[in-house]
Formats: sequence, C-alpha cells, structure tokens
Amino acid sequence: MGIPETSHLAGARPVGEPRNPDWRRMVERGFAEAAFVHENGIRLVACSPGRVEASVELTPHHFQNTGVPHAGLMATLADHSSGAAAISLTAPGEIILTAEFKISLLRAVAAKKLHCLAEVVRPGSQLCFVEASVEAETADGARKLVARASVTLAVLGADHHAARAAAGR
Repeated sequence: MGIPETSHLAGARPVGEPRNPDWRRMVERGFAEAAFVHENGIRLVACSPGRVEASVELTPHHFQNTGVPHAGLMATLADHSSGAAAISLTAPGEIILTAEFKISLLRAVAAKKLHCLAEVVRPGSQLCFVEASVEAETADGARKLVARASVTLAVLGADHHAARAAAGR
C-alpha cells in the first residue's frame, strides 16, 4: 500500500506540477533514508506535489523535562516535511537543502502524537519557500496547533552534486 495523496485537504491549493516523474519515490526515499528522522520515528503519512503530511508517535525520549514534546523534535518534523514538499517539485538530479529556517512555538501541550503539514508557497529554480504547521494530538484525540515554521530551501542542481563528489566532499 502506497502513501496516499493529500489532495483531499480543505483549502488545498495547487502549487505546481512535479518536474520529476519519480517525485513520489524521492519523497518516500527521503523519509526512509534519513537516519536521524527515521530514528526519531518521524513517518510520512501522505503526499502530493508540493504538500507533505508526516507524523511521529511520541515516546519518552521525545519529551523535555516538563513533559511536553521537545522543540527540537517539532523543528525536525517541520524542517524535514518542508524539504520533502519542496523536493516533490524539483527536476531530476536536483537536491534541496535548508537555507533559512524559522519556527514559532505557539504553545506547550501534553501530547501522544505530533502531526505536520508542509506546503510549498513559492517554488523556484533557486529557492523554494515552504510553510509548515505542527499540531499536537492529545490523549482524547483533539489536535492543537503548537508550531508554525517558515522554511526557505536552496535548490541545487546535479552539477553541484557532481562537483562535490569529484572534490571528495
């Protein structure tokens, strides 16, 4: 069973057509192969071009000493989901790297799970701008907005990747 599309979301807006026919595999691979993300239990839930939904079931190591999810986990969830949303619109051979990241932590909530929706606002050939919302799911199943992130990502071409490999970096 594949990852479902997010096109059912209320208020979803088209942001562009994928330029890589393998866009879905790129998004899925990004979640499967990013060790830090994988080891923290962050999972891809759904995706469509320019949109990614991800979540993490919270375990004791995800909490800070006050019993709420750690801001570092929320930031990682927002950043990685944003990168995946951006990569879904890139051309074959292009890669995405975060150039600027700002997160607003809106409230501390005791939660059992975190959910993130990342949406590309402005795709570009050199920079891509993405916004992400992180919601905490409480024990009774209610969701509360706990963070918003604005992420600017650099789009690097295949030539950049090849030059680094040739230089041994």
